[in-house]
Amino acid sequence: MVASIDRTAYPRFKRVVSARELAESFTPTAEEITWARGRTQTEGHLLSLVVLLKCYQRLGYFPKLRDVPPLVVGHIRVALGVDAGIAAGQESERTLWRHRDFVRARVGTRYEPGKARQVAETAIRAAVEAKDDPADLINAALDEVVRAGLELPGYSTFDKIAGAVRTEFNTGVLARVGARIRADPGARARSAGLLVTDPVSGRSGVDRLKAPAKAATLGKFKARLAYLGWLDGLGPAGQWLTGVSAQKIAHFAGQARTTDVGDLRDVGEDKRWTLVASLVHDCRTAARDEVATMFCKRMAAIHKKGRERLEELREQHRAESERLLGVFGDVLSVVRDATAPPEAGTGSPQALPIDGPAGAETEPMTVVAERAGRMVLKTLADAGGVVGLSTAYEAVAAHHGNNYLPLLEPFYRSHRAALFTLVDTLALEATTADHDPNRPPPSVTGRRSPCRWRWTPSPGTCGVRRCAIRSTRGCWPAGTWRCACSRIWPPGCAAGTSR
Repeated sequence: MVASIDRTAYPRFKRVVSARELAESFTPTAEEITWARGRTQTEGHLLSLVVLLKCYQRLGYFPKLRDVPPLVVGHIRVALGVDAGIAAGQESERTLWRHRDFVRARVGTRYEPGKARQVAETAIRAAVEAKDDPADLINAALDEVVRAGLELPGYSTFDKIAGAVRTEFNTGVLARVGARIRADPGARARSAGLLVTDPVSGRSGVDRLKAPAKAATLGKFKARLAYLGWLDGLGPAGQWLTGVSAQKIAHFAGQARTTDVGDLRDVGEDKRWTLVASLVHDCRTAARDEVATMFCKRMAAIHKKGRERLEELREQHRAESERLLGVFGDVLSVVRDATAPPEAGTGSPQALPIDGPAGAETEPMTVVAERAGRMVLKTLADAGGVVGLSTAYEAVAAHHGNNYLPLLEPFYRSHRAALFTLVDTLALEATTADHDPNRPPPSVTGRRSPCRWRWTPSPGTCGVRRCAIRSTRGCWPAGTWRCACSRIWPPGCAAGTSR
């Protein structure tokens, strides 16, 4: 596998050299010009030496003078004041090597091809454990060679070293993984089954592995959970790939995704099992993320439906709320009339003062209370009676606040089985320390069977008909009843308080 030089950081001339790059990288300083004049005798040698100096500073190696862009040579010629008819070049190889030695001494690098190859190979062997792309391996080697103060070898040298080391390392990885799978006959059979194409559907297990997740509907959520359970049943792919870096696994999985099942059957056995194991492992990881994302979306949808249901109930009870407010206003009106001050001359020595203007006539409180009571009862009876008004008030007050959680149960019911499957499939861990480390968390899976419900017809301490749940599967202490009212909670009475 040959890496394109365009995908690496190997320095080279750009196809088009900009004016900014000419000014910043290829303009010799006065000190450099003086240095070059002191080591040359002709203008041709002067131009050649300065071109080599600026190109070496820019690239880290000496290009052939014929490969230097004419624009660069012309820019340096103008900076030196050399005639346009003078070309850059040396009459002999000896002069060229002497000029290169001058440049290396000035820049502070060494020309040691053997050591440069050794440094590059060491860097690539260290990087190949985590990286697989030849371009990444070459870039790692470039950094180390430059850091060692050595002149860069040719690009083909880096490419050959990277290819040889990569092939050697990957061959060892394929052999180890293949041996682990062959040691488990069941794992080998399941892996081989993924490569079998169904004659009816024309699809194989590998095609099922590559199937992407779809919209987060309840049906698709259950299907993805089943897909994840099927993946887990294929075998411990993570154990087969022990010692292989995540980057390598991702590379092998990507290669398996882009390879047809027929081509997978044709490759070597070790490579085939490694590609399949990497694909299974990658799909398991991705499926867990997808299931978690779909779960969050389903919970968000359920809560949205709960809020919408709360708004619907509020809208349904809006007219009833206005009627109850009207009844309350009528009660206040009749009480005001009943407690109005009597006419002058009707006062009594035993009368009690009634709320009204200072100095007004008074009458006995018992008379006022009796009259106010009759008027209030008549008003309540005309409005539907005490029982009817109490029932209407309970219905309205149950949804008066912003608590929509009691309304989620009908929407949650269809998700219950899927959520237990989710708990069975994923290993959940607490993200906070807000729990007693000496007390293990309650078992969610032990509550699959719903608890028994009992309605208590008499009013309870909550002020409404009491709904109690009896624990039969360890939800709380066995044999006890827990109040589960979801309507009115007076101070000190919280939902879920034992009764």
